[in-house]
Amino acid sequence: MTIWNLGSINADMVYDLPHLPAPGETLAALGLDRFLGGKGANMSVAAARAGSRVSHIGAVGQDGRWAKDRLTEYGVDTLFISEVDLPTGHAIIAVDAEGENLIILYPGANHALDVSHLGQALSSANTGDLLILQNETNAQVEAAQLGHRLGLTVCYAAAPFQAQAVKAVLPYLDFLILNEVEAEQLRQETGLSASDMPVRHVIVTLGSKGARYLQQGSDPVEFAAHKVQAVDTTGAGDTFTGYVLAGMDRGMPMEQAILQANRAAALMVMRHGTADVIPDLKEVRDASFD
Repeated sequence: MTIWNLGSINADMVYDLPHLPAPGETLAALGLDRFLGGKGANMSVAAARAGSRVSHIGAVGQDGRWAKDRLTEYGVDTLFISEVDLPTGHAIIAVDAEGENLIILYPGANHALDVSHLGQALSSANTGDLLILQNETNAQVEAAQLGHRLGLTVCYAAAPFQAQAVKAVLPYLDFLILNEVEAEQLRQETGLSASDMPVRHVIVTLGSKGARYLQQGSDPVEFAAHKVQAVDTTGAGDTFTGYVLAGMDRGMPMEQAILQANRAAALMVMRHGTADVIPDLKEVRDASFD
């Protein structure tokens, strides 16, 4: 099958800092790297490296052709990435000595996708294909509605989190992934806990504590995270999501897909960078954790 990803594409400018700056503080960076990023691009690369066929739907500016080329190198189908008259999205990422980060995001071309382009892309989809959305592009609701109508498995990674954005796509979802804080914010907005969401599959990520899987009609299942020394948490959640999607695409039981995704995320937090350093399936399978 194919994973269709309506997803953001960013240039990630990663600054190495001794600590995260306080309001009004000026800090000299210890280093700077540019990576391919954006939650969408990260998920596409992760799912492709996990062995799935991935078709990315998105947009870049004239300054972003390198990003499209990079996605192609990583095995992602870029036929439906359009070029628009806006700068490519980018993120300024500050990472401290403990691996924590803060991010300033400029959406740019990610919010300029033509809905007709979306329809053209998904006209090539087959019933049972997966469609993944995040909250870094426009046209999410239109995509969720269309995917649902076409019989796709509609998945939503609720980040960057906005309760209204989640509520807008909730009626069309088959799979929802969000973190513990976001799940509580959504409960406050909707009155529904994660276990009560009208979605067949829900995963609540718990950071260093692991993840919780909730399937309608079943008891929650807890998954512990691997204990590793984190140097950069940027992109770890996207890697986890991409690997879960690839597991779903390949027919794995969800529990097995989550276990594999946990391993991929553990490797990811031990690396500096985003899409360019996402581990491939062989690395994930061969990895040894204490």
